[in-house]
Parts: sequence; C-alpha cells; structure tokens
Amino acid sequence: MIDRLLTQLSELPPESTQQAVGYPSVFLLVALGALVPVVPTGAVVSSAAVVAFHQTAPLSMLYVFLVASFAALLGDISLYWLGRRGVGSRNGSRWLAAIRRHAPPDRLEQAQTKLREHGVTVLVLSRLVPAGRIPVMLACLLGDWPLRRFARGDVPACLAWAATYQLIGVLGGSLFEEPWEGVLAAVALTLVLSGAPALWRRLRRPGGESPGSESAGSEGRPT
Repeated sequence: MIDRLLTQLSELPPESTQQAVGYPSVFLLVALGALVPVVPTGAVVSSAAVVAFHQTAPLSMLYVFLVASFAALLGDISLYWLGRRGVGSRNGSRWLAAIRRHAPPDRLEQAQTKLREHGVTVLVLSRLVPAGRIPVMLACLLGDWPLRRFARGDVPACLAWAATYQLIGVLGGSLFEEPWEGVLAAVALTLVLSGAPALWRRLRRPGGESPGSESAGSEGRPT
C-alpha cells in the first residue's frame, strides 16, 4: 500500500496542467497569506520552485518568482491600506486590531527604533526575518507612512523574500530526483527556519513563556 501511494505521488500530471493549476494557486495562497499571516507562504513558494525545477519549460522558475513576488506585494499593500483606514478611523478596524495582535509590544518597540534608524531598509529585512513583517508594518502605520512610501520599500522586500524561498526550493529539488521528495524536503526546511527563532526566544525567557508568543508564533510561519 505504501509503495502504491509513493508511486501515485511520483506520477505528476502533465506540465501544462501543473502550470494551469499551479500558478493561480501560488498567487492566491501567497496573497491570502500576506493578508492573514497564518498561511505558510514560504513553504508554498518553495514547493512551487521544486516542481518548476523539475519541469522542462525554460521560464518556469521565472514565472514562479514573478507570481510569488507580485502576490506578496499585493497582499502587503492591501493589508497596509486596510490598516491605514483603521488608523484614520475613530473606532479603528478589525484589520488594525489583527495587525496589533501579531505585533507584541517588545517587537513593536524594536521595529519602531530600527525604522527610525534605518528607514526603508528595515522593510526588506522584515520579510526575511520570521515574525518580523507585521511589527514593522505596524510601526510604519503608527509612523504615519503614506501608502506610496510603504509600497516603494515593500517592492524589494517581496522580491528578496520570493528569491530566498525559491532558492530553498531549488536546493530541495536538486537533492532529490523525485519532485515529491524535494517538496517534502523544502517544506521541512522552511518550517524549521521559520520556527527556530520563535523557539529560541521562548527558551531564553524565564519559565519558557513569552508575552504574545502565540501571535508571534503564527506570524513566524513563512509569509
């Protein structure tokens, strides 16, 4: 039975079908994950990169990169726009409240300090550091950054993020002959990289507990 399951996993549909289903799926999952930071979008990009690595179409990798980058940018800008509406509203909004839940006070204070010192550069790094995106976004909101300024900084951030997780996928795809093996390896590596910082922070806290650790842990998944 296990052999039959492995055989079915190794028999992928034709490349045309993979592309017709894969690219829209990557776009939707990454955009959704940017809006709702509980979807492991880094693992989505890495998995798509593994599949593209084993395809014969020469531009498959480029398409994955462009789709993932654009989806991440669109999701970030949409969330920031919704957050700005909440900041400008007397009663706030559920989107702004959700952003605050994923930004513990200590992480927010660090983000505000770094944002004052380094400006737009912090946006690029925030997408590469697990649990770093939302605190920096909230710091930009509280700093009254206009949407255009945030978008200019978020473009290189999303490009760097997509390239990083695509590289993880290429690594997983190059280590294994079967695409499904590479997907499992890429997903495992992505989850380890995203979960390690949160685990390290928890272990360093007295008693193994940290305020807001649940919110940080959910955003700690690759986004």
